[in-house]
Amino acid sequence: MYELGINIVKKFINEHQVDCDWNECGKYFASSKKEDEKILRNFSDTLTKLDFEHNLLSNNELSKRLGTNFYNIALHTKGGVLLHPGKLVRAMVDVLPKNVCLYEYSSLISWNKTKDIISCKFKNGKINTKKIIFATNGFLKSLGIKSNYNFPITLTASMTRPLTDDEFKTIGQPEEWGVLPVRPMGATIRMTKDKRILIRNTAEVHNPFKMKKSDLEIRSINQRIGIKKRFPQLPEDIIQSSWSGVVSRTRNSSQIFEKIDNNVFVAGCYNGSGIGVGTLFGEQIAIKASEENTKEIETIEARNKPTWLPPQPFLDIGVKTRLIYERLRARSEI
Repeated sequence: MYELGINIVKKFINEHQVDCDWNECGKYFASSKKEDEKILRNFSDTLTKLDFEHNLLSNNELSKRLGTNFYNIALHTKGGVLLHPGKLVRAMVDVLPKNVCLYEYSSLISWNKTKDIISCKFKNGKINTKKIIFATNGFLKSLGIKSNYNFPITLTASMTRPLTDDEFKTIGQPEEWGVLPVRPMGATIRMTKDKRILIRNTAEVHNPFKMKKSDLEIRSINQRIGIKKRFPQLPEDIIQSSWSGVVSRTRNSSQIFEKIDNNVFVAGCYNGSGIGVGTLFGEQIAIKASEENTKEIETIEARNKPTWLPPQPFLDIGVKTRLIYERLRARSEI
């Protein structure tokens, strides 16, 4: 599924000659904890059996590649792609057909279906339609869509200003890279093409619609600490921007892709699996809504369906408890 998603994005980029900093540099699964070596070696054994190209790397080699000696062991895999999501989205908007109208800053407040008419209420207007596709991902539950099968998780990230030439030299002038944690609540880190460091080290149950500036600043402090742990030579005030966003999760990490009512279709809940899977599902649900079929749709629909979730308040209690447990396990990786 991941490979199908990458291919669909790559096809779009090639077809429209999009410059979005596409870089097939793979990704690192890394840890500072030596005891995580067993996890990565087991992962390596599995990849070897699948004939998937990868390398296990120790501290010295990682320091050269990443510019930090924070990590003790990592597994590098081929196939992962880094890109600039803003450039990709803008390119997708630019090539929308003339019969498509795009309305920004138009949050859907509520919707209902009466006979064959679907009414959508917005702050400044209303749309009536006979067919609709919901592709709202982290906001599916708040719209009452498959609400017993998905839940939102709020993530927060920060990004530094571009490093100066001197700062970049102090970390060894590494090539662009992306690191995923071995433990679920560890930090995701990226060195961008323009010499910025991006970090995401929070995942929490939070109001998906709004995070106060004071709340954001608290999380930004934690991310500054995470950057300093890896790059102690960089200045304290290096973070330029911080933001929060929402991902959608299911209990068994399956995606939602189905017709939930006559002419009502939904795709979402990508469990943080990336742009590729989201793009693939978005394209294919539009094809399905057009009453056509593809091999990709057959592949998607052959996957396990999301499993039922317990009602509130038990769901929030369970999710929060799990997140706290995983955060404690990964506290050295934050």
